[in-house]
Formats: sequence, C-alpha cells, structure tokens
Amino acid sequence: MPAATGLRSKPAKLLIAAALLVGLVLGVSFVALHYFRDMRGAAVDPVAHPLTDEQAKLQVLEPAREIAGTGKLKGVSASYLLMSCTNADEPPYQGAVYLNFDVPGVMDTPQYFASIAAAMAANGWTEAMPPGRHPGGRTFTRNGVTVIFFRNTDSDNRATMQIYGECRNTTDHRADPTGWVDVTAALPR
Repeated sequence: MPAATGLRSKPAKLLIAAALLVGLVLGVSFVALHYFRDMRGAAVDPVAHPLTDEQAKLQVLEPAREIAGTGKLKGVSASYLLMSCTNADEPPYQGAVYLNFDVPGVMDTPQYFASIAAAMAANGWTEAMPPGRHPGGRTFTRNGVTVIFFRNTDSDNRATMQIYGECRNTTDHRADPTGWVDVTAALPR
C-alpha cells in the first residue's frame, strides 16, 4: 500500500482540524465578548458629558412638573432619588422621580391614561413599548428621559409614574446618606 501523501495524510488532516478549531474558538469568543458587552449597555460606558447633581435632578423634575400640569393630574405626591445605574451605589447615577396621583375607577383608567398619553405626545414625547409588569401601563421617552406610568396595585384609586433621567452623573455618592426626598412642593397644584 503506498504511503499517504498530500492532504490525505494524517498530519495534514490534524493540521486542518486544528486550524478549523482555532478559527471556531476565536469566532465564538469574538461573538460572546460583544454579546456580553452589549448586555451591559450604555449605562456602564464612560460618560462623555456628565451632569451635575442639580442637572440630574432637573432632568427628571422638569418633566414631572410638565406632565403633572398638562396631564391635569390630581392628588399628586412625588419623591426624588439619585440612583446608581450600575449597582446599589457606584457611579454613574441617574435622577429618578416617583410620582403618585389619583385615577378614576378601574373601568375609566384606560381612557384617563389615554388622555395623559395624548397630552404627552402633544409635548413631543414618543410612546415606547408598554411596561411588561404593569398591564395597561404606558411608557414614553424624550431627550434621554423615560416615563413609565401604571395603575398602582396597592391602591385602586392611585397610579404611579416613574421618571428616569440619563446615567450621566459621575460624582461619587457612595458615602452620601440615601433615601427618597419629597419633591411634591415643586409640582403644580
């Protein structure tokens, strides 16, 4: 039997298999690393244009004022917090306002939410995907700010609106006292 030569020899087959395996490992690694980087999102990327504490607060408080006024919200109460975008306490941070307000009965709430949505759309807000855990809720965005509102599950006659700013405050607040601050007085009555 003649000796195997060329691409059919055992060493050639092993070399081709090794080259294919290395290419496969490198390709899978490349895809996996980009996938994991995309999962982290922009919240952990370096901030190009940081916001001061006051700017981060105004970024969410101004929309809260606007929506409470144009949406004709009644019985409004609101709290503000500067929250971490990465974990419990590391920078960057974003401003957040949780606003609670009165809603009509269960059957009238969808129409009431539609009127709030129309008022927001008239002011340049864009409707986004509805919040997954809140049936009948609505989500809007504008200029990096996200607003989510939904019926409060703890009280039939109340709704909650969560307003989140951009993750652009890079000041280290790990040693600051934390907790929600009442900002109800800053909203229209």
